[in-house]
Amino acid sequence: MKQIVLTITAKAPLAIGQRKPGGSVSEAMDYIPGTVIRGAIAAGILQQAQQTPEPGDQFHALLVDETAAIFQNAYPAIAQVDEGQYQPSSGQIRLLPATALSSKTNPGFQPKAGVFDALIDSFCAGEHGHFYEPNDLKGDRVEPFKGFYSQQGDHYYSHAISKRLLTRVGINRRRATAEENILYSLEVLNETQGKTSPQPSIYHSAILVADDLADPLHQFIRQHERSFRLGGSNSRGLGHVHIQTELQDSLVDAEAIKNRVEQFTDKLRERWSQWSVFNSSKQMPDKTYFTLDLQSDAILTENWRRTMVISAEMLSQFAHIDSPIDDSILKLEMAYSSYDYRSGWNAAWGLCKDVELVTKMGSVFLFSTNNPEQWCEPLARLEPRGVGDRTSEGYGQIKICDNFHQMFREVAA
Repeated sequence: MKQIVLTITAKAPLAIGQRKPGGSVSEAMDYIPGTVIRGAIAAGILQQAQQTPEPGDQFHALLVDETAAIFQNAYPAIAQVDEGQYQPSSGQIRLLPATALSSKTNPGFQPKAGVFDALIDSFCAGEHGHFYEPNDLKGDRVEPFKGFYSQQGDHYYSHAISKRLLTRVGINRRRATAEENILYSLEVLNETQGKTSPQPSIYHSAILVADDLADPLHQFIRQHERSFRLGGSNSRGLGHVHIQTELQDSLVDAEAIKNRVEQFTDKLRERWSQWSVFNSSKQMPDKTYFTLDLQSDAILTENWRRTMVISAEMLSQFAHIDSPIDDSILKLEMAYSSYDYRSGWNAAWGLCKDVELVTKMGSVFLFSTNNPEQWCEPLARLEPRGVGDRTSEGYGQIKICDNFHQMFREVAA
């Protein structure tokens, strides 16, 4: 499997809307979903096709079959380096986990109060019989801190995209004048960031695709890199983007996963020894620990019902491990998750997509196992593929043992 790395530069405002059930206002999302990129590329292929796609051809292999390409979400790649100042980031765009915290009065990365992670401390406190109520080193109250970030050297920078409302009026087609009682506003993602020295809005994404389809898809996107339109209201001049591509090998090997898991477990053991001052009789179980961090919204189902939690049984199914699972083999220790709703528009059908209950990106699940060797290889295969339903549209992307979980409050970023 190979990956096509996408650098998407906005040339016009992007109407990437999400309509919540029961609401009449379409809010703009903070990123470009993979399903939007997938739809735009599929529409471009169909426009250029000289015959109707049929089962078994490259179009179905790329977009329809079970082994279809995975279109990941495009996250903002503009870092806020100072108040009102932005610059493109050369580092990897990362998502803060749900366990990330920062000061309520002065939130943000250094030189503000700093951001730290509470997963390991929360687990150790609970295992030692204590209720964990975190605060920063000054004793100030902390709250969850969400969003995208990048790391450049020892500095951490937040990533966000500003938005604005565009007000429009409906037109009477018979008289070609403004129609009464039809006045509406679209919330859009700005095409530039900053006022003093504006920077174009840039997003990073990737497409994971089979080796035999990677080159044709890469060449197609390069040939039409200035022709794609993302989001809604294309006929009103919105959604124009420039997509640059780079073809790379997609490889997540078991050794890399093993190193991450071992490093996380070592940090947890180190922290456990510090918490032992409150209960020295409590010994840490002889297990290996790892986290599963959602990098995008996930559509999860267990026993035909929607759920917000990835259980041990579900993880074994995702990883294609057929052996019976009990607490001694794999156990879900902690879960930080919440839910939301997602819908959309299917341009091919001309219909709204079903409203889906999703587990929100950033959710964290802590597992333990007494047989880490059994899980390294399956987790290495699972990480690029994702979990849950509709992974080809960008849902269910995961990361095993996010390094930010080792950012304790003494060394807040």
